[in-house]
Amino acid sequence: MSIKAWTFLFVGVTFTLYLVIAWLARVRDTKGFYVAGQGIPAAANGMATAADWMSAASFISMAGLISTLGYAGGMYLMGWTGGYVLLALLLAPYLRKFGHFTVPDFIGDRYRSDTARLVAVICAVFVSFTYVAGQMRGVGIVFSRFLEVDVAVGVYVGVGIVFVYATLGGMKGITWTQVAQYWVLITAFLTPAIAISLDLTGSAIPQVGLGSALSEEGTLLLEKLNQIHADLGFSSYTEPFIGSWDKLNVFCVTLALMAGTAGLPHVIVRFYTVKSVSAARWSAFWALLFISLLYLTAPAIGGFARYAMLDGLHGKTASELPAWFETWEQTGLILWMDDGDGTLAYTGDERNEIFRSGAMSTAAIGELKQRHAQWLRGNGGEDGRVVLRQAGLSGPDRDIIVLATPEMAGLARWIIAFVAAGGLAAALSTASGLLLVISSSVAHDLYFRMINPKASEERRLLVGRGVIGVAVIIAGILGIYPPGFVSQVVAFAFGLAASSFFPVIVLGIFSVRVGTVPAVAGMIAGISFTAFYILGSVYGGMSSWAFGIGPQGIGTVGMLVNFAVTLGLTPFFPAPDQTVQELIQSIREPEGVGPALNIDDSVEAD
Repeated sequence: MSIKAWTFLFVGVTFTLYLVIAWLARVRDTKGFYVAGQGIPAAANGMATAADWMSAASFISMAGLISTLGYAGGMYLMGWTGGYVLLALLLAPYLRKFGHFTVPDFIGDRYRSDTARLVAVICAVFVSFTYVAGQMRGVGIVFSRFLEVDVAVGVYVGVGIVFVYATLGGMKGITWTQVAQYWVLITAFLTPAIAISLDLTGSAIPQVGLGSALSEEGTLLLEKLNQIHADLGFSSYTEPFIGSWDKLNVFCVTLALMAGTAGLPHVIVRFYTVKSVSAARWSAFWALLFISLLYLTAPAIGGFARYAMLDGLHGKTASELPAWFETWEQTGLILWMDDGDGTLAYTGDERNEIFRSGAMSTAAIGELKQRHAQWLRGNGGEDGRVVLRQAGLSGPDRDIIVLATPEMAGLARWIIAFVAAGGLAAALSTASGLLLVISSSVAHDLYFRMINPKASEERRLLVGRGVIGVAVIIAGILGIYPPGFVSQVVAFAFGLAASSFFPVIVLGIFSVRVGTVPAVAGMIAGISFTAFYILGSVYGGMSSWAFGIGPQGIGTVGMLVNFAVTLGLTPFFPAPDQTVQELIQSIREPEGVGPALNIDDSVEAD
């Protein structure tokens, strides 16, 4: 069968599986809709958390960044995995003992303030929409290449699938769907990694293969890759802190990813779905184990892809280009760049372009790429290669690296199609979790807790499902017109989460002195500074005036601003009342000792 036929088969089977699970797990109450009835076993929750966590950024784009950034790409591995450890040890058990539905719920009741709750809702919605844009772009890329449809059509299909199973089953349906999606995505990621490692080095373990010698030459793969880089005028693949990725930027991005991980609402809410605090700790262990299978393999995929791409394309004439290049060129995500001598060439180090503001806006680049793809298909448009090259956009889009690697390596067609299904599973699993966070923030925290506390169970479910419907439409629009490539957009979301939620949650758990006004002021200051810097740098042409820190790492500075404002104002405002202080003490005590606030308890708000 053709790749397209295999893709239709895998996508059809997996999508049917997701819909069947959603139908079997459908819910009729808000507890099942928002926290899966708090009855998910720890191991299953660990798999669901891993799928929720390993988004399109992890599956599609992270290895692509490692492939193009080389050594510096390790900051994504350190930031995301380190952040999960931080979340599991520092926050998750305490939030589970607190026993509420959402992060804004915790903030609103901990600080006894509807104002704090409202600010948290706005931050949660803002962060989640930023994050979901990257997932929808990932869905569009997979459909565009493997089903040979426009990106927009792919996004529409993905949006429809997510809408059905998210509204039917809520968190319960999403959780069990994510268990299935985990096995699809992890198998799809490991299969080509093992096959390519065997082919290049003879080792079935990709991590070992990355450090081994090439079977045909006897030269170490990384040494060969460094030599190719030297021949092309690039920095060494294994050289640290190149170009804009100096030590400060690597540190700031890593820390922003860590703190952002610990503050992401769609990850935190997973710990509300288990039966007990002990189960929350065990689910964190299982999640880390399942996550590590992909994260420890990503550097190998990145290295294999970089070697295959440079060795297979550089210096080739049009007649010598491999078939995979021609098929991916139809998407507009990899471009023919001719220096005038009739051969393909990479003329600049694409690893340094991540901070480049560029001669064109992101929206203009995306529009030109789409028109160029239409031109290639003979559907009108224009040949945009010259303009794109002048804008510094030579070479492949980072988001195609993992998806194209099986084709570069000449693997079986069914493996190529299976990788596409895995990419869709990764994107859809995270998108559904994010949409539920948006739904719970608006329907539960805003509508029920603030606007209509007497709303019936049926009314609350109706509002929650309606919010998902609206949110999924907005997510689709963001997928068609994304504000950047997948990992860049996701990194922005982590920065926003680090600068808004992380300080207020940490201080809310470990400090009985911090009150409402300092916490609210800190959240507003942190996320406002970070959002302004990101928008100004990416879209406004603003220079990186904060010590040269780029927009992906500015969340670290925003987090420090949040801490500084909160702690600086604390001595000037009263401490929380005795009830809240006792609550804080109770959630820090071992399980079974001291009461924790019940889900249905209400507090007096400002």
